[in-house]
Amino acid sequence: MNEGMASLNPMREMTSREGPNTPCPVIPSVARDLLSPAEQQIPRYARDDIRVVQWSPRELLVSIIALSALALAGCAHRGSPSADMEWKRARQAVVVVTPDWNADHGTLHTYERSNGAWREVGVRQPVMIGRKGSAWGIGLHPGGLPGPVKQEGDGRSPAGVFGIGEAFGYAEKGQTALPYAAMQASHYCMDVSASPLYNRIVDARKVGADAVAGSTEPMRLDLRTAGDQRYRLGFVIEHNPQAQPNAGSCIFAHLWKRPGDATAGCTAMADSTMDRLQGWLRPDGHPVFVLMPAEQYHNLHAGWNLPSLDEQP
Repeated sequence: MNEGMASLNPMREMTSREGPNTPCPVIPSVARDLLSPAEQQIPRYARDDIRVVQWSPRELLVSIIALSALALAGCAHRGSPSADMEWKRARQAVVVVTPDWNADHGTLHTYERSNGAWREVGVRQPVMIGRKGSAWGIGLHPGGLPGPVKQEGDGRSPAGVFGIGEAFGYAEKGQTALPYAAMQASHYCMDVSASPLYNRIVDARKVGADAVAGSTEPMRLDLRTAGDQRYRLGFVIEHNPQAQPNAGSCIFAHLWKRPGDATAGCTAMADSTMDRLQGWLRPDGHPVFVLMPAEQYHNLHAGWNLPSLDEQP
C-alpha cells in the first residue's frame, strides 16, 4: 500500500551497463558552428597506427556530423518507442488510466494480445491510486519523460509500464497461476530507503528483527488492525526493481478498504476485480501493469505498442 516493490524475490541485476536513464551526449545542432574562424588551425594530418590520412576541413565536418547522427540515433533508440520495447513479449496487460497527474482514481482495463493485436477482455472497473495522484516510476519504459517523478513517501502511484511480480495474500494457498506467497505476521516490505533490503518483502524470522526495524509495511494488516483485509489478496507491481534509494518502494495492487479511499501509492480495487485478475493473469502471458494519465497514455500508447482505449470488449 505504500511505495513500491520490486519482487518477493531478490532484486534483479542490471542486464546492461547502459540503462534508459543514461544521459546522451550533447551534439552541436548547427553545423556552421563547427567551422569557426579557427578552422584554418585544424591540423592537415591525423595519424593512426597504420597510415597518415589527410583531412580537409570539409571532410572533417562531414565525419563529425555523421558520428553525431549515429550518437543521436542511439539515444533516440533508447528513449523513444521501438519494436524492441521490453514488454514486446507481453500478451496480457492491466491498464489503469487516470484523468490527470493529480487524480487519485482511475479506470482499470484488461487486454490480451494475439498475432500482434490487442483485444480488450472483461469489464472496465474503477480503482483508487495514490492520494496525491501519480508520477513517473522506474519500470520497463524509457526514463526522462516530462512530468512528475516518483519519490519515496510522496503519496503518488508510479506511472509507466511495469512487470507484474508474485501474488500474495493471507491464505496458505492462492487461487492464481502467478507465483504466490502466503504472508505471516513476520513479513514486512522494507520502505526504509537506507536499508539493504529496501523495496523487498522479507521475513523477520529469517533476516532478524533488527533488519526490519523502521518498516511501516507489515504485510499482515489484519493482525495490526482487526478486520483490515487490504492485503488479503494482491500482487507486486515491479516498480524500482533495482531499489534506487528514495525512488519509491512497496507498490502493490491490492484490495481497497472501501470505495473512494485513496492509497499511499498502490492501486486498490474491489474484491471481485482482484479475484478476476488473479484468476486471469498467468506467467506465460508475460503480463504488464500500465498506469498513466489519459493525456500521456493517448500520446504514447501507439508508439509503445500498448492497447488502444478505443477498443471495447
